[in-house]
Amino acid sequence: MRVPLSWLREYVDLPATETGRDVQAKLISAGLEVESVEQLGADLKGPLVVGQVLTIEELTEFKKPIRFCTVAVGTANGTGEPQEIVCGARNFAVGDKVVVVLPGAVLPGNFAIAARKTYGKTSHGMICSGDELGMGDDGSGGIIVLPPEAEVGTDAIELLQLVDEVLDIAVTPDRGYALSMRGVARETAIAYGLPLRDPALLDVPGPNAFGYPVRVSDPMGCDRFTARTVTGLDPDAHSPIWLRRRLQKAGMRPISLAVDITNYVMLELGQPLHAYDRSRVQGTIGVRRAEQGEKLTTLDGVKRTLNAADLVITDDRGPIGLAGVMGGANTEIDDTEGTTTEVVVEAAHFDAISIARTARRHKLASEASKRFERGVDPQAASAAAQRTVDLLVLLAGGTADAGVTEVITPSAPHSITIPANHPDKVAGVDYGRETVVRRLQQVGCDVYGQDELIVTVPSWRPDLTDPNDLAEEVIRLEGYENLPSTLPKPPAGLGLTDRQRLHRRAGRALAGAGYVETPNYPFMGEQVLDQFGLAGDDPNRKVVKLVNPLSDEEPALRTTLLPGLLQALRRNDGRGSHDLALFETGLVFHPRAELRVAGRLPVDRRPTDEEIASLTAALPVQPRHAAVVLAGAREQAGWWGKGRPADWADAIEAARVLAREAGTELLVRSGQYGPWHPGRCAELAVVVDGTQRVIGHAGELHPRVLKALGLPARTCAMELDLDTLEEASSGHPKGPKISTFPVATQDVALVVDKAVPHADVEAALREGAGELLESIRLFDEYESEQLGGDRKSLAYALRFRADDRTLTVDEASAARDAAVALAAERTGAVLRGA
Repeated sequence: MRVPLSWLREYVDLPATETGRDVQAKLISAGLEVESVEQLGADLKGPLVVGQVLTIEELTEFKKPIRFCTVAVGTANGTGEPQEIVCGARNFAVGDKVVVVLPGAVLPGNFAIAARKTYGKTSHGMICSGDELGMGDDGSGGIIVLPPEAEVGTDAIELLQLVDEVLDIAVTPDRGYALSMRGVARETAIAYGLPLRDPALLDVPGPNAFGYPVRVSDPMGCDRFTARTVTGLDPDAHSPIWLRRRLQKAGMRPISLAVDITNYVMLELGQPLHAYDRSRVQGTIGVRRAEQGEKLTTLDGVKRTLNAADLVITDDRGPIGLAGVMGGANTEIDDTEGTTTEVVVEAAHFDAISIARTARRHKLASEASKRFERGVDPQAASAAAQRTVDLLVLLAGGTADAGVTEVITPSAPHSITIPANHPDKVAGVDYGRETVVRRLQQVGCDVYGQDELIVTVPSWRPDLTDPNDLAEEVIRLEGYENLPSTLPKPPAGLGLTDRQRLHRRAGRALAGAGYVETPNYPFMGEQVLDQFGLAGDDPNRKVVKLVNPLSDEEPALRTTLLPGLLQALRRNDGRGSHDLALFETGLVFHPRAELRVAGRLPVDRRPTDEEIASLTAALPVQPRHAAVVLAGAREQAGWWGKGRPADWADAIEAARVLAREAGTELLVRSGQYGPWHPGRCAELAVVVDGTQRVIGHAGELHPRVLKALGLPARTCAMELDLDTLEEASSGHPKGPKISTFPVATQDVALVVDKAVPHADVEAALREGAGELLESIRLFDEYESEQLGGDRKSLAYALRFRADDRTLTVDEASAARDAAVALAAERTGAVLRGA
């Protein structure tokens, strides 16, 4: 909402010294978002005067039409002689009053005016258009032609109101009343402690039987409809300068007198209006729901197919307007031919939700729909209609018909019961009853009671629905900046949970391993699951879809972290960063088997445990995952030696890093799943309550997936379930014991079938070696024809150490032999060379 300061002063007697910046600070303190203050005419310097065209000489020897004019400017030029000016515009004639800028003036944009020779003539100034004066679009598309009563030689800066300050307010959806001068003036009056001259306080005649016939068939969609008729309008009457300038400053384009008046009253009172050419309306005006498939051509010239949920204005022929959004072309006031002499003025109140849905359904946002969907004062309809009639009579020479039509669905005012100290409890400030009552009365509420207040909400504040809304009004008017800054005092012993600690350690560990955290939006499109090659019955294909997604291409909540990470990797690779290691920890979402509707939690008290549990049961299952993606070089080349590209082993090592942070043993074995290369994919598992559970996969992505997603060659990835990893954890990881006794190293080479995973052999060796084993490492894998075509050799380095003594050779050998024996029993391993 653009609010000219000069217009605002009509309703509030602001001190003369108050600037737009001062008003901005006051309104921001009161809770309105004043984004900027535009200084109109700040860089404009006169002389800028009213002139009258005396002669026009057409210069025809040039490629485009040029006119050499003499213009009377009175004594503004110091001589009283006509001013000679060269001009290329053609929308004025001899005798017209125009705006003339004389040499020495400066126009907006620091454009200095001086006498100069052009087209063989000397031009002593300019005849100005609205754009050249920074007025915006005035609908004329050329030179400003002033009304005949403008006096030659007078100051055009004052006449055109070129110097002003305009506050640009970002109106939030709950403050629809601020989309009007009336609403902003009320907030300004409260902020300054000054009285308000309410423009809606008009003498309005009561309804009678002589008004234009109206029939409302849907009282839920339209609870108030006021119709007034004005006849005898002068079809040649034009909007006066003050009216056009106020519309321009508010960001609207002047069109015609009748339309300009309805727009002006809408900006003034916040009530959208519509004026119909009475001669083009046939029969009774009606309000009903559209019939499915009905057609209506709106004022923008688009023929629209209506939905059965649309609320429409009709006459005997059918729809003549989309209620609360835009009128129809078949009853519009013709501003080109100037034939409209009788108008019917509509001021109605429509259901906010219905109008919002209609505007979105037809992708047709308008100034009217923007106000109706945020809430319009229903009590202002009759005053707005009266104000429109008064201006039509005043400016167009019309006559107001005695008939007044009002169709009203009775409704009781909304009342809220609130403890007098409720705002004190919400803010933590002792305001006191008197302050609470005074502030609520300032916003228009009627307040009764002592300790328990009964508050009747004003009709222009539909956003006030419960006690906390009233508390917010008190707090914002008393000043958010006056709220004390206090830190909460949590009770002792309520630190981070084990789950939260693991999540933090996981992030730190991956960052320490060289990965960059890349948070992504939790949305995805289901087509990416096809690109991943997931089976039709894969659990990750069961997604939770959003009713109102941010993007139609990503309507579902993610079931895996990889789509977002791979998209980030592709974007960075495309911008020149080829060596990438990214990670993310975040929630994934899976639908529950039984769908439930979430209940609405109370806001006036803490929800009970049962209410919270019921809400949780209605939410999707949301485990936390961790994932990494890698591409390019894992180790850079340099003077220190050759670099190394990232490969599947790095992805698996990232999973082992997380397992170490959880203090649990990770089982790694060959696997096959979705986007991973079947020969380079590891299945990750942990033991939970004696049962092995697969928690994720790691390795190199399939070339088919890389091509589908546009990823670099040999891209690797890992993803696992952090919550299940935490279940397998033995608690907080413990630091290693440091022994002062020497280590005993024993190497073994075991021959096994190629199908036997290294993880199974290592697990058997670890268990068989017993407590003396400190670590085990695979350092070689060997295949040859001597071993057999289906056999391989795995060489391990076993480190033994005791806490309390130096191990003997026999003890270390015995531990090694026990490890080999168990490996032979479980995997069929044989000592190489035995």
